[in-house]
This record gives sequence, C-alpha cells and structure tokens, in this order.
Amino acid sequence: MNIPLSLAPNQRTIVAVGSALMDICIFESAEFVAGSGARVGGMVMTDHTNIEELVARSSGKPHVVPGGSACNTAVGVGRLGGSARFVGKRGSDTLGQALAEHIAAAGVEPVLLLSPTATGRVLSIITPNAQRSMLTYLGASADIKPENIIPSHFDGCAVAHVEGYLLFNPDIFRAVIKTARSAGALVSLDLASFNVVEASLPLLNEAVDSGAVDILIANEEEAAAFTGLKDEEKAADALRKRAPIAVMKLGKRGSVIMHGGCTVNTPPHGDGRPAVDTTGAGDLWASGFLYGLINGYPLERCGTLASMCGYEVCQVAGAHIPKDGWDRIKEYVAGRR
Repeated sequence: MNIPLSLAPNQRTIVAVGSALMDICIFESAEFVAGSGARVGGMVMTDHTNIEELVARSSGKPHVVPGGSACNTAVGVGRLGGSARFVGKRGSDTLGQALAEHIAAAGVEPVLLLSPTATGRVLSIITPNAQRSMLTYLGASADIKPENIIPSHFDGCAVAHVEGYLLFNPDIFRAVIKTARSAGALVSLDLASFNVVEASLPLLNEAVDSGAVDILIANEEEAAAFTGLKDEEKAADALRKRAPIAVMKLGKRGSVIMHGGCTVNTPPHGDGRPAVDTTGAGDLWASGFLYGLINGYPLERCGTLASMCGYEVCQVAGAHIPKDGWDRIKEYVAGRR
C-alpha cells in the first residue's frame, strides 16, 4: 500500500531534532547493570562523574561512537543517500567537533549550536543477551532553548523526526513541533523508551490528541506504557487510533505498520547471525522507514528496508552500520535483491 504524502516538490529533507551525544558502549554482566543505577532495558539520567566512574570499573575497553536517537536516524538517512539535517546543541570541545565531523561525513547537514557546557554522552551497558541499559548525561544538549528552534531549520523539510527524549523538556518539544508544522512538515515521533513514556504521559497525550503527530513509532514496551494495554494486539489497535501512521516494533518478531484500516506485518530480517548489541536498532529502523516513506515506497517495502537497517546495526557495537552492511542495504534500495 502506498501513502500519498501532501508535500511540495521541494520538501525532500528529513530533519531530525534531538540530543547531540556521544555513545560509550561497554560489554558487561547483568550484575554490573544491577550495581550501576541503570534500569534494565531502559534509560536513566545521570551525571558526567558517574559515567566516568562506571567506565573506569568496566572490565573491557569502551567503544565510543557518535549517538543520540534522532542523530542516529539522520545519519542513517544520509547513508541511504537521502537528504537529512540534524538539529542539536554540542559543547565547544573535541568531542563535539568529532560529532559534527561524523555527521557531515555521513551526508547529513549538521546544525549544531554551541554551548560552554561539555558535549553530552550516553553510557550503554550491553549484556550477553545483547540488551542495552543506558545512563545519559545530556550536557550541552540540555542547554537548547525554545528560541533556538527557528523556521530555517525546517527549510525543505518533508518529515521532522523528533526523539521521545525531548519530552523531558516540554518547552523545546512544543517549539519543535509547532515550528515544524508551520513549515508544512509532517511530524514523526519515536517514543524512545518505556520510562520516557511513563514520565511524560500527559505531554505525550497532549501532542498526539491535538493531531500534531503524523507518524507514531513505538516498540512493544513503549506501546504498553502509552496505551496502558499489555496485550500486544490491543495495544497495536490503540496506537492505530492515535495517529495517521502508527508503528509497533517487535524486535526479533518484526514490526506492525498501521495506516487507517491497513495493517502491514513485516517479518524480521536476518541471516541467522545473533545480535551483538541492540543500541540504535530502533533509530536505524526509523531511518529506513522514513526514507522509504518520502520516496513513495509501499508500506511493505518501507517496513522491509527499516527491518534491514535495524538488523544490520545490531551486528556491531554502537549505533552505526559498517560499509558492508550499507552495501547490502543499498542493493535492496537499488532493486537488486
């Protein structure tokens, strides 16, 4: 099924807005997670010192890669060959400069405001079952103000992709959605984490019920927290009624994409290799889905491309896909597989 989007010919860019962060990945035991202050499978805010102490206690060498949910999605769109822009705030430090260079190298336009505060970072503790539990220091990304969100950020924007973590800053969240919609863009919202949903439910309901969200993306835990329904079928049906396009990601079981009365069940992609790290899986899933959507793919093909992106990022540590993974994905985009 194709979804005709009401966009002007010059609206081709996916603009992702969120926290400009660096990901620090460590592989540890469930016992390490239990003693870290992290919430298993979720995200907890922390300070810079706590992250440094946990990294020092880690048994292995940390793997450092650029991250941040919306940033990861923008980088994925850029790697696919799409037009992408990332809006965020970084520190005036070497970590922030490295982040900007990585984004640009991926074909993404970086709109990174500068702050005297250090660049933010996320500690992802990855256990042997490939589950990641995150501790986040927002740093400079928390310094962004509503007045920093201006119309020019959304020039040529087809879809404004908003990470759920912005719900922690209601003024910024509202400013992003208002400015994006004023520019004629569709709004895509990734719910990010079940504990984000739990902590921000009134604001989330306000945004969705006002009709400001065109594309709502959640995994099964986030959908349960948002709808209050633990039964997956009932939660999916409830999501369908809340946004024109709704998605429930089911990890190893694929995804369900819903539009009006149409439901597309996308099987998981894979070649039998087990996941190494699920960091960024949902972010890159969104890259493939949104790229396909604005390029007029049928929902089935959008879901397949999304699944491929989500699978490939799980084969490495951190939220990035190496060249051979992108080569396999681009063969599908080019219609050669």
